[in-house]
Amino acid sequence: MLNIHYLELFYYVARHGGIMEAVRNMPYGIQQPAVSAQIIRLEEDLGVTLFHRRPFALTKSGEELFAFIKPFFGELDAVEQRITGGAGQQIRIGASEIVERDHLPEIALNVRKRYPKLKLYLREGYQPQLETWLLAREVDLAITMVEGKPPPGIKCEPLIQLRLALMVPKDSPLKSGEELWRRDRIDEQLIALPASEGICRHFQRELQKRDLQWFTSMEVSSLGLVEAYVANGFGFGLGLHIPKMTPSAKVRLIPLAEFAPIDVGALWTGKRTPLMDAFVEECHNRAKWMTA
Repeated sequence: MLNIHYLELFYYVARHGGIMEAVRNMPYGIQQPAVSAQIIRLEEDLGVTLFHRRPFALTKSGEELFAFIKPFFGELDAVEQRITGGAGQQIRIGASEIVERDHLPEIALNVRKRYPKLKLYLREGYQPQLETWLLAREVDLAITMVEGKPPPGIKCEPLIQLRLALMVPKDSPLKSGEELWRRDRIDEQLIALPASEGICRHFQRELQKRDLQWFTSMEVSSLGLVEAYVANGFGFGLGLHIPKMTPSAKVRLIPLAEFAPIDVGALWTGKRTPLMDAFVEECHNRAKWMTA
């Protein structure tokens, strides 16, 4: 029996006129080499060539197979809309713990006004993890800082720009980041996310521009933990200045206005659903409220 997933991939290749174009228009993330390998398997199973690669053109066998599978795969979206009453009600979102704690509740409440049967599944993570989950189809939408160009197959819509910030104990005499940068050596311990996270990479690049060195002494898994350890006197923390959000009573935030801002965006793969559109729209509304 033919592999249904291979047939689905062939449908998109035939519909969009090539493997590269299929990857860009798939409703989920998949890498070009994976598509090529699975199409080859399909051709081997059938014992025929389904299309010429350069220039792209379906063979007679490819045209026959495409004509057979097109009515099924081509109508899936319409069937889903009818079954779900016109709109899917389930979505899996990946974001940092701060986004999930301070912003997504209100965003989800607004979306639920339009989708009363909304089912929301959350996964906590940062950019590298979230991109992996998107490509593996483990989340539908990610809200995260965006460093550089996303991997092939992932699309991005900018939402807001944020500034890096230092978290310092409330009684610290430090008034600005510039006071630190003028020192010959920074002795305070730095509490931060893992070095692979975009926030840390961005911070280190900005330090390098100034010929400065200040490396992480305590590595933690979330910005919430950064704040907790700063509040308990373990050192200074690296975080973000998020407008209209205040830290705990034991912590003071020092925005690093002299450093380049960080982009935050919505990431997804394939074609956005109406429910995803609704969440992205509410994310924009939240960003406008934060910067008003």
